[in-house]
Amino acid sequence: MKKLFLTLVLFIATITMSFAQQFKLNGSIKDTDGQPVSFASVYLKNTTTGTSANIDGFYRLAIAQGSFTIVYKAIGYKAIEKEITISGDATADIVLSPETYSLSGVTIHANAEDPAYAIIRQAIKKRKNHLTEVPAYTSNVYIKGVQKLVGAPKKVFGRDIQKMLELDTNRKGILYLSESTSTFAFQRPDKIHEEMISSKVAGRNNAFSFNKASDLIINFYENILLEDKLSSRGFVSPISDNALLYYRYKLLGVNTEHGITVNKIQLIPRRDHDPVFRGIIYISDDSWHLINAEVYLTKNTGINLLDTLNIKQQFLKVENTYMPSNINFQFNGNVLGFKFEGYYVGVYSNYNIHPNFPKNYFTGEILKITRAVNKKDSLFWLNNRPIPLTPEESRDYIRKDSIAALKTSKFYLDSLERVNNKFGIVKLAATGYTLNNRFEGKHYTFDPLYRSIFYNTVEGWALKYGITYTKDLQDRRYYNIRPEARYGFSNKTFTGSLTANYYYNPVKRANINISAGSGIYDLNNYGSMSLLGNSINSLFFETNFSKFYKKEFANVGTTRELANGLQATLNLNYSRNTNLVNTTHFKIKDLKGEEFTSNNPFTPETESPLFPTYKALTLSATLNYTIGQQFITRPDGKFYQPSKYPVIELSYRKGISNMLSSDVDYDLVSLEVSQNRISSGLWGYSSFVAGAGKFLNNNQIFYPEAKHFRGNNSLFSVPNLRKFLFLDFYLFSTDQEYVEAHFEHNFSGLLTNKVPLLRKLKLEELVGVSYLSQPVKRNYTEFYFGLQRLIFRATYGFAYDGSKRVQHGFRLSYGF
Repeated sequence: MKKLFLTLVLFIATITMSFAQQFKLNGSIKDTDGQPVSFASVYLKNTTTGTSANIDGFYRLAIAQGSFTIVYKAIGYKAIEKEITISGDATADIVLSPETYSLSGVTIHANAEDPAYAIIRQAIKKRKNHLTEVPAYTSNVYIKGVQKLVGAPKKVFGRDIQKMLELDTNRKGILYLSESTSTFAFQRPDKIHEEMISSKVAGRNNAFSFNKASDLIINFYENILLEDKLSSRGFVSPISDNALLYYRYKLLGVNTEHGITVNKIQLIPRRDHDPVFRGIIYISDDSWHLINAEVYLTKNTGINLLDTLNIKQQFLKVENTYMPSNINFQFNGNVLGFKFEGYYVGVYSNYNIHPNFPKNYFTGEILKITRAVNKKDSLFWLNNRPIPLTPEESRDYIRKDSIAALKTSKFYLDSLERVNNKFGIVKLAATGYTLNNRFEGKHYTFDPLYRSIFYNTVEGWALKYGITYTKDLQDRRYYNIRPEARYGFSNKTFTGSLTANYYYNPVKRANINISAGSGIYDLNNYGSMSLLGNSINSLFFETNFSKFYKKEFANVGTTRELANGLQATLNLNYSRNTNLVNTTHFKIKDLKGEEFTSNNPFTPETESPLFPTYKALTLSATLNYTIGQQFITRPDGKFYQPSKYPVIELSYRKGISNMLSSDVDYDLVSLEVSQNRISSGLWGYSSFVAGAGKFLNNNQIFYPEAKHFRGNNSLFSVPNLRKFLFLDFYLFSTDQEYVEAHFEHNFSGLLTNKVPLLRKLKLEELVGVSYLSQPVKRNYTEFYFGLQRLIFRATYGFAYDGSKRVQHGFRLSYGF
């Protein structure tokens, strides 16, 4: 009886497994001319289970045993339904015929409005309904990304591009090949959560894919698309509320699919350089849903870095709506002679548009990647990869994966280091010299010489040099140690310091730092200008902007995330601070009417001490909170994403008296609110920062302990939203209360794009205002306007003290 029972159990198990077993349906999809139909959709009828063909038209669909109706469709082709019975792996090659869209039955009168406009108006009218008709959903997502170099110069900075990027003899090849599968959840208005299941990156077995399902979503029911991704302004949707101001439309034809009338409409920009799409969209009658889109962007639309971006979006009917099933981005470009192309394709399947999310399902974590995702073997990918690899992609995986182990071997790394670690005096002078030992995770970085030699009127010609030693640990943990020495040849003063930092928890962004020694520091703790900039101004223009003091110190600090978006920092510092004076008036060029000023900014003609030598024990604490902070969690860290909401920072600094002979006694509390890149759609973006602070106790404060501001006295500077254009570096620091605010708006080419001569320069217009109020400087305001391109900007500003204009002029800046 027992044997009979076991036999029945095994029999039932065998039958169950046979029904549950997944087989493979393979084949090719071509057009009537025998050309492959790239990225065609393949799915089971009346389901959201499916896949996509690859760029060569080959597909693979995992399918259980049984009889099914398979639907094959692609934009511009007539869909085919094929009855298939599956009892094992099978092959089905498909030929798709071009879809015929006819204008029969459509009456178009001369000089009359094209019938497409009436359809578009209905789609616009329904836009908001379609945008919100699916409040939440879940789906499975497969993403493949390929980036290829199709042309490049032979050498860059003397380095062979072919060897450096592992290209073929024609300097062509795949730079990046990655695949991932994940589960994706969405809830209106903007809550997302994705969990990566598997990840594979060619040649990097321990790496995690950069693929994100949310990056591929492009919802044409939004008014503005692709903001902050490919353009500062974004692009106008062809069915946005104001689309008729930017597009012309032409009805190319009408067709019936499964009883639904589909309109094929061409998108024509009203102006060549408007931020709009070109191409074709397909809109259904009656419901006015967008059911397919094949559009593209070109350089003259303001797209960044790329020459052309083609977007294909195929939709699948789910109940009474349509959901994206296949999203494909194909791109190409040319940057400094490097010609590239590639694509990203996302297959969204197994939709559930009535999910029941548990409480607190959506947090700031938008993507979770566990350690197991890149541990899947080749058998897993063979059975679970929904889009077949092309021969080129297969070869790239085989070649790069075969040498991946070699690249981590001591022999390979030693040979690589022998080449890369080769010493060069030009390299040391211009960029610094790095000595790597990747096998042991050790790095020695020597400062570049051009930043190490400088001049100021306090030290004369001076030398400042440092070496940084870094030791890499597992999961992006590391520690580094930096000794630094400085010597002034005029004041004959030697200073030196040692700094150590241990980044011990990347997930919590936690570190501990310790430093001790002595150094020469700017009187303004934000700095006034670079050592090189001050040297040039002093030597050639007889203007010594920067003022210095000597500090002997010991410091210990730590920072750690307390909760999502909430970062805490604590520092304890003990220092002995000494006033300094000018020791030289050397200059290369003696300008008539110009004289060096003293090192005391308040007595420019007299070298009077700004403060006595004093000791200071200070405790600083800061809480930094980003509202609605989103992040990606990986085994090697937590990666914050740019926030859509403000950042709030609360700081407290206390000067502790009497302890360790400390001479200071004060309490400063401050609050700051800031936000970067607040989108205004086609009008560009804004940024602001506003802060206020007060010394609750100022019994004993010396100048270096005061609240300083980011001023500017020079024509050239590094851009910073918190920096004033004309405020003196030192004169308006305070030991009482203050209010400070800065606002800037970047129009991102809204105006210059309309001027033919300026359009090609891709200039961005900007305007801004800064404000400061403190006991000495009440109601100080600056207004400015200017142009920006990449890292360069030129502005013209006006400064007002109350209602009186006190200064105006140009300001140039460079850098990030």
